[in-house]
Amino acid sequence: MLKLGIVGLPNVGKSTLFNALTAAKAEAANYPFCTVEPNVGMVEVPDPRLERLAAIVQPKKVVPAVVQFVDIAGLVKGASQGEGLGNKFLANIRETDAIVQVVRCFEDPDVTHVMGAVDPVRDREVIEFELALSDLATVEKRLDRTRRAARVGEKEAAAELPVLEKAMQFLSEGKGLWEANLPAAELAALAPLTLLTTKPVLYAANVTDAELHGDEGPQLKALRAAIAASGEHAEVVPFSAKIEAELAELPAADRAEFLQSLGLESAGLDRLIRAGYHLMGLQTYFTAGEVEVRAWTIHRGDTAPAAAGVIHTDFERGFIRAETVGYDDFVGNNGWKGAREKGVVRSEGKEYVVADGDVLLFRFNV
Repeated sequence: MLKLGIVGLPNVGKSTLFNALTAAKAEAANYPFCTVEPNVGMVEVPDPRLERLAAIVQPKKVVPAVVQFVDIAGLVKGASQGEGLGNKFLANIRETDAIVQVVRCFEDPDVTHVMGAVDPVRDREVIEFELALSDLATVEKRLDRTRRAARVGEKEAAAELPVLEKAMQFLSEGKGLWEANLPAAELAALAPLTLLTTKPVLYAANVTDAELHGDEGPQLKALRAAIAASGEHAEVVPFSAKIEAELAELPAADRAEFLQSLGLESAGLDRLIRAGYHLMGLQTYFTAGEVEVRAWTIHRGDTAPAAAGVIHTDFERGFIRAETVGYDDFVGNNGWKGAREKGVVRSEGKEYVVADGDVLLFRFNV
């Protein structure tokens, strides 16, 4: 399951986005710090393929993949020194896979901005600085302990020490470790610390309704330019918190018509989740039987045993083979029976790399 932590300055649309995504009805108001306790919500991953499979198989239950969103109180400049609500809630997003930074890219005199003028480039820098300082405190604490252990000859500590010192150098300058371009081995060494600035970032740019199906405004263009100039590998998803809030109030059957009336192909939710999957290198495979049709999330490049392990560790441990059929072949032949008759069901072994949309039936023995 993909876990995304939502951060941003107060009053940029974070909680409105969270409400729209999860229909959790978290408090949202036009004043800073209205989110005091972290909100956690589960969102179904929209995938029309799942509905098509269910229509063919007619299972007792349909289970979509889900994404977990964690929304915390807005950060402000000086949060690491206790300004606003401080950074006390950042611990709640340390266990997430990636960070969604909500950035306001529109002017509206009726919606206050905690720093006065709207400036998404500055806002991005403020958030990154505060996340870096939060990580700095974590690394400093670890570094003291590691130095003492290295002095008495502990080999693991001696190997970890230069990595921590390198991270310390970047963070002490207020720079996120996104900028450090650390090799995989060093990132692995830092992984137990769950540092925020090592996580992939997805920018949710809160724009005007008109920008979603027209030309991008200067605020959004400036944000894109700043991200490109920094060399950060991040995706930017424009959305309108206002539209998402209106969508959340509509019955599911009416949402497509509402989007069409606005000239939009998809909701911000769909685009945000797709971007998150792309950012994290995730994909979906399906299981389809009379009991349930279900979507499972795995990483691109995962082998069949690893995919089986997402269901249960016993499936991976005792893996024998995976009966496999591509989504198009499954649908085109009206399910397992037709696919087998057409000879498009394959028996794949331990080396098989699962493709997006594969329908799998695992054979295992434990």
